[in-house]
Amino acid sequence: MIAFSQLHAQNHKITELSNVFMYLVQNRELCDTETICNIFFEYAAKVKEHNDLVDRELCSKLISYPDQSVKNTANRFLSGSNEIKRIFNRYLKDWCSEPQRRLKIRDYSAFLQETEQMFGLVLDRIQRETEHLYPLIRKLEECKTAAAA
Repeated sequence: MIAFSQLHAQNHKITELSNVFMYLVQNRELCDTETICNIFFEYAAKVKEHNDLVDRELCSKLISYPDQSVKNTANRFLSGSNEIKRIFNRYLKDWCSEPQRRLKIRDYSAFLQETEQMFGLVLDRIQRETEHLYPLIRKLEECKTAAAA
């Protein structure tokens, strides 16, 4: 299994980038700067990397666990992950040009509202991972270690 320190470091970085970006986008003039675009695209890359890691290293392994409640938890997290990816990809398509690494803000108030929702969704997911998924995995690893001893 993956080291929790790596997951927590990713969560911390995503939260940090989210907080900085959300603070800066409150000022419309800053939204077109290179700095804010760099923060945004680093955030997007970190979110994708983290989701892929959780799906691949945690949820996919829990799916094969014999206990049905563990499988159900993994399925819920995978389902939620797929939904977040779908919403995030639509958000990216609507509001940015990835090849040009710039934001495409036609309607600032709509952008701000969707950004707050999207970033909130990601932060909520991180909180659910921290409160539900990681403790489950720790518990399963402890049981596995105790059984091997």
